[in-house]
Amino acid sequence: MVRKSRSTGRITLDDVAQAAGVSRITASRALHGGRVVGAELVARVQEAATQLGYVPDPAARALASSRSTQVPILVPMLSNALFVDLLEAVHRVLYPAGFQPMIGVTHYDPAEEELLLRNYLAHRPAGLLVTGFDRTEAARQLIAGSGVPCVYLMETTDAPGVHCVGFSQSASGSAMTQHLLDRGYRRIAFAAAQLDPRTLQRAEGYRSALKAAGCYDARLELLSPERSSMALGGRLLEELVRTHPEVDAVFFNNDDLAHGGLLAAHRLGLGVPGRVAIAGFNDLAGSDQMVPALSTVHTPRLEIGEQGARMLLQLMNGQVPAQSSIELECRLVERQST
Repeated sequence: MVRKSRSTGRITLDDVAQAAGVSRITASRALHGGRVVGAELVARVQEAATQLGYVPDPAARALASSRSTQVPILVPMLSNALFVDLLEAVHRVLYPAGFQPMIGVTHYDPAEEELLLRNYLAHRPAGLLVTGFDRTEAARQLIAGSGVPCVYLMETTDAPGVHCVGFSQSASGSAMTQHLLDRGYRRIAFAAAQLDPRTLQRAEGYRSALKAAGCYDARLELLSPERSSMALGGRLLEELVRTHPEVDAVFFNNDDLAHGGLLAAHRLGLGVPGRVAIAGFNDLAGSDQMVPALSTVHTPRLEIGEQGARMLLQLMNGQVPAQSSIELECRLVERQST
């Protein structure tokens, strides 16, 4: 009869070895791909593990091998499909390579991110993926002093010793604004929420394009610290057309807000783009199905996740990536809303 661990009540590797009639080290090698174990023994150990419901303990294995398989990934939100796509891409690269992605959500709060870093780094993970460069000085010191390979996602820098994959937020914001200018719009508003550093970089791109065209009006910026949502996008559109009826286009800092803006325009009887053009950012699922279909900027979040994870794999394996900073291209998607 197999006895569970007294301290935890869980089935252990020793239990599997006993049931299979082999030594503990043979059981370990059989379950983890040891080449010196014969096929018959591997089958016997795996059958015992299945019958007992054995679940390997990654912490114990990491302690025994002095090598962790855990890779924390810190993202601002899970309610934003942008980061869900990013996580999916990271998982597709890391998991087949034998690493366990661990999701941490910062809620755009530097203090919360610092706490997550303290907790994760205390377990000596194999690597770390974080979003952007905006964090507390203590958090920066935690990453730098941990010795854990780290790759920064969504933004880039040429700073020495920093590994990152992202795109230019300001250039992308400028490109969408220039598209609206090229379409003949001149009273172009910028509506944004959350106001994280990447949103503010897009706003800088918006300003630079309008200033170059001699059309910038600071009163047409509507920046809300609230969490982004379709409902908020609708309220921002309503406020803009009420307080600035001369507005002929609205550039929303993400597609969630833009979707809400489109729905609000329908409720108000405002023709899009006849009365007011509406543009978004990120090209999230459903943007091409809006009525009218939403013009937006397609951001390469899948490529960022994949290339960031591959860069981290190289670092965790002691290799030097060919590039420490990879800046990817965004793509302007022109649809019927502009």
